[in-house]
Amino acid sequence: MNFKLLGAIAAFALLAACASTPPTTAGAAGGSGATAGTSGAMPGSEEDLVANVGDRVFYAFNQSNLSGDARATLDRQANWLGRYPQVSVQVAGNCDDRGTEEYNLALGQRRANAARDYLVARGASSSRISTISYGKDRPTALGDNEDAWAQNRNAITSVR
Repeated sequence: MNFKLLGAIAAFALLAACASTPPTTAGAAGGSGATAGTSGAMPGSEEDLVANVGDRVFYAFNQSNLSGDARATLDRQANWLGRYPQVSVQVAGNCDDRGTEEYNLALGQRRANAARDYLVARGASSSRISTISYGKDRPTALGDNEDAWAQNRNAITSVR
């Protein structure tokens, strides 16, 4: 009987240890990252940018102009770049898989340039920001539907 009781207590202890939930952080900011200082990422790192600021902005179909949500994310990126003057970034423009390769490369470049120009207008040094267009060659979401296309129409900022 003691073995059964000890076995039941041990099983309960193991299950209790596995059932713990991580603490939640206040200030989550939609799908583009949480507010500054909420993750354990090294300050100024790629992980810090993704987790605490947001690394991407999204565009409407065949557009390279910035939405209000995109400007809000880029404002956070500009502030982040101001806190870490040693960090350089690359902005990659991307498109969905509709349209020709040439058209999408040009549109992706316009998207990357729009994001870069906004960051520079907000005080980031242009010498710290490079741009590239991947057109439709690097989708972030697979599929031929509006949800996938919307996710692939973006500009992604990454630490260099």
